Amino acid sequence: MDIQQLEVLCKQLYEATDIRIRSEAEKALVTFVSSQDALPKCQLLLQRADSSYAQLLAASTLTKLIQGLSLQERIDIRSYALNYLATVPNLQHFVVQALVSLLAKLTKYGWFDSYKEEMVFQNLLEDVKKFLQGSVEHCTIGVQILSQLVCEMNSVVEMDVQVSFSKMRKIATSFRDQQLLETFLLSCSLLVSARDNSKNISFMDESQQALISHVLRLTKNCLSFDFIGSSTDESADDMNNVQIPTAWRPAFLDSNTLKLFFDLYQILPNGLASYSISCLVQITSVRRSLFNNSERTKFLTHLVEGVKDILTTLHGLSDPDNYHEFCRLLARLKSNYQLGELIAVPCYPEAIQLIAKFTVESLHLWLFAPNSVHYLLTLWQRMVASVPYVKSPDPHLLGTYTPEVIKAYIESRLDAVPVIIRDNLDDPLDDFCMVQQQLEQLSVIERCEYNKTCNLLVQHFDQKAREYENLLQTPNANSIDITIHELQLTWLVYIIGSAIVGRLTVATSDEHDTMDAELVIRVLQLMTLTDARLPQAGCEKLELAILSFLDQVRKMHSSEQAQKANLNKRLSEVFGLTDEQMLLSFINRKIITNLKFWGRSESIITKTLMLLSELSVHFNSVRKLARLEEVQFMLTHHTSEHFPFLGTNSSLSEMRCRTMFYTSLGRLLMFDLGEDEERFYNFLEPLTNQFESLGSVMMDNNIFSNEEAKKVIIGLARDLRGLALPLNARIQYTMLFEWLYYADYLPILLRAMDLWAHDPAVTTPILKLFAELVHCRTQRLAGNVSSPMGILLFREASKLICIYGNRILHQEVPRERLYPMRLKGIAICFLILKNSLGGNYVNCGVFKLYGDDTLDSVLNIIAKLILTIEQRDLIEYPKLSTAYYNLLNCLSQDHVSYLAALEPAAFVYILKSLTKGLAALDSATYISCCTILDSIVSYIFKQLQMKVSTFPNKKLRSLNQENVQFLKVVEMNSELLQSMMSSLLNNVLQEDCRNQWSMSRPLLVLILLYEDYYRSLKDRIICAQPIEKQQTMAQWFDDLMVGIERNVSSKNKEKFTQNMSTFRRDVVNLPKSTAAFSCDRPMCDGGFEPSEPESSPH
Repeated sequence: MDIQQLEVLCKQLYEATDIRIRSEAEKALVTFVSSQDALPKCQLLLQRADSSYAQLLAASTLTKLIQGLSLQERIDIRSYALNYLATVPNLQHFVVQALVSLLAKLTKYGWFDSYKEEMVFQNLLEDVKKFLQGSVEHCTIGVQILSQLVCEMNSVVEMDVQVSFSKMRKIATSFRDQQLLETFLLSCSLLVSARDNSKNISFMDESQQALISHVLRLTKNCLSFDFIGSSTDESADDMNNVQIPTAWRPAFLDSNTLKLFFDLYQILPNGLASYSISCLVQITSVRRSLFNNSERTKFLTHLVEGVKDILTTLHGLSDPDNYHEFCRLLARLKSNYQLGELIAVPCYPEAIQLIAKFTVESLHLWLFAPNSVHYLLTLWQRMVASVPYVKSPDPHLLGTYTPEVIKAYIESRLDAVPVIIRDNLDDPLDDFCMVQQQLEQLSVIERCEYNKTCNLLVQHFDQKAREYENLLQTPNANSIDITIHELQLTWLVYIIGSAIVGRLTVATSDEHDTMDAELVIRVLQLMTLTDARLPQAGCEKLELAILSFLDQVRKMHSSEQAQKANLNKRLSEVFGLTDEQMLLSFINRKIITNLKFWGRSESIITKTLMLLSELSVHFNSVRKLARLEEVQFMLTHHTSEHFPFLGTNSSLSEMRCRTMFYTSLGRLLMFDLGEDEERFYNFLEPLTNQFESLGSVMMDNNIFSNEEAKKVIIGLARDLRGLALPLNARIQYTMLFEWLYYADYLPILLRAMDLWAHDPAVTTPILKLFAELVHCRTQRLAGNVSSPMGILLFREASKLICIYGNRILHQEVPRERLYPMRLKGIAICFLILKNSLGGNYVNCGVFKLYGDDTLDSVLNIIAKLILTIEQRDLIEYPKLSTAYYNLLNCLSQDHVSYLAALEPAAFVYILKSLTKGLAALDSATYISCCTILDSIVSYIFKQLQMKVSTFPNKKLRSLNQENVQFLKVVEMNSELLQSMMSSLLNNVLQEDCRNQWSMSRPLLVLILLYEDYYRSLKDRIICAQPIEKQQTMAQWFDDLMVGIERNVSSKNKEKFTQNMSTFRRDVVNLPKSTAAFSCDRPMCDGGFEPSEPESSPH
């Protein structure tokens, strides 16, 4: 492929509008990247400089080739890239970025490489300083290089399998100690120059703006560096401390550092000023231990004064980016400093007043940067939570300002509703996660001056509830007004729920209990009003808020610490609820009402069932619930007539709720069921009726198109799975099994599987039901030696797998639908077999003894299913991977002879999948693969020992025909086992060797199996060492096998594990070159000439 053709392909890739042309160009360029002559052609593309896209291709290709280049080639590319950036003008920004990334990756990859006794890649900072002395464009490029280098050094993404995480940390640590502080001070000096010359610099000039922007980004990157290797994710927790090294102390003790960024915020235009605040956020978060007490007070005083000055003028806060970063800065103030320290700041009274005023105004401006409210509420939440621990004699003033914040939050939410409805805006109530997060923060804030909060809530609630009731009684009332009031009441119910649950975290008084009672009563009265409307109309969002409130009431009443005397007294006066049991009865009536009238709303049904589930989990509440009339009603009337969501009119997604419903009912039923079979079968009567009605229908040849029958099957499978989950006792579980088996209901499920094997909506619930039925949870299937239940259940589960497997094997499935249509079902089949064999309730030898082919049939179909899975899918789909390796683990532990009896293709597939698993990053998969491999190779070793045995009674130690065939398959595929030995040995030699114990077990057996191959591996590793270290390495390898016998006993493996631990310790402490233990890597043909680039024709 010549240079002109490459340039044309690049243009087609980035500019062509025809998707086909772009796709063909992409394929051709992918081929070029992996070609042998890629390296010299990249140089030619850069030298011609005819196309920006060709330059981008060259730079990105060189970046991908880094790991395969020699040291000299990497040095030449480094020099060429620096020279190119310095001498070729007017480069497109994406070309500059690609070359900058190339330089950063080269520097990181070769950080410890020495050339002519010089650490050549560690000189990048000195090279960049030459750029900083040039024009604005050169200075910008230099800053970009440093910024990208800091990002690259901070990155934890592994560049190459041979560059371990620990080595990357060593590189990052070396860079941190040698150059990061100098880089930070350099960026600060550039910012000082910009500030001091601000009158002579036009910040609106594009080139000056780009330079300042990159310098600020460089500063932020330096401050955001992962100094201690904690790899924290800022998106997960925005309150991380910055672990600044002690060597940086002088920079932060100097008050001019803080002043610099506050000054820059004042003089920079919008678009740049936010970067300055971002840097202040990081500076605010520096670890507390960097300062002593007086230094910290001085630092915090300057910080609070700077914040106060911004709040006084509100300069720049009309810009959303500035506003957002400033809110983050306020939140960090409290996350890193104690409230007592803030109170000690001289300007604290003025600052807290301004912060309160800013918060109130921000809450009322709810359309402006709504995502920033989280940070303001975080600040107030943390301050209020700290009040009990403050020992300062000075007032914290939170009692003065917190009620204002609460009032602003409540009123802003209420005022927003009419605007949202009339202008058809996005409703914040739709973002349940955000609402929940704000309510959790509010529950703490509200407890400060709680009486004011309660009075305000009562006042607003009474007014809105009265207006709402009047509207409902008014004929032809405006539906928009009704909706507005319903949504306003929704907000108030949510806020009241957060208020009462806040009592669990603080000490409450009788006065507070009375206030809580008033709030609870009002919501329960509203609930009674809305329930009365339900046959005609209802508000879904208000119902969800009431359910959330009831859940908070449940938490409050289930807490042993909560004082409930006054609350119960008021509930008794208003509703006649004299004790907790009556309150539970009240809540259960609401649950029944929702299940009866809200069948059309999946979200309400789900939330209602979650509330029922939470109530049925705890023993104390179950004990009280089981006696309630409402619960007895549910246990005897769980039909679609009373609960419409149990009918066939529900959608498939709504039917998922049924499992949760029957799990809760099962818990309530089991509480005092004992051995009462009559009561149990009475409970099952609705399900029995459905099965009986299906019996004759399922045999009809036209059943395939019967959608109602299909939905009945799906519902039954989900119901039974939910019921089986809580049946942990053997007696009750046996009742369920006997009902299913002896009433001939299992054949109906098998028939359904045969009919609708192509439809995951049917197959998945049935497969999951059987996975639960065969699960020996709390030994519910074990213990009764006279019962055939375990074997009968295994036979039925095996029939199911065989039916599903035979049907799915002959079904064509498009790649994009592969997981839901096939792989998900196969994964559940693996789970069923693993649960069956791993439960230890089936004696698998019985099947062969009595000529029953059940086990052979299911293992054969599982082998065929395994062969339909592509190896890449095992890595791509974690649930499939987990089910597959868990099944293999189970088979290899207790049924390894069955693995040996598999057809050769399936066994070879398993070996290949273990090879993939040993390269997996997931520790659980890696450990599982080591365990499986250990069992398999130990079995192989024992079979080979048996083959050459001189045991006196040969009949006891003879190989059967299956094992002879198995050993032939192993011999033909010995390279797979040898490659796994190589992989394990490589892992042992890596600095960040994980799971040492797990990998040592199979490694010993592989060494004993393939001694010659091990010897060659050992010799290659020894030869890779410098001559003076080879003898030491050889001795360590000899010590590795000291005391090891030729057997695979646990004692022998334990001894090898101890030896390996010593071996690893010695190897890791041995100074080595970068490629000491690396496998040979492919090298690109053709050199990279370090010639001068041509000048740009432009």
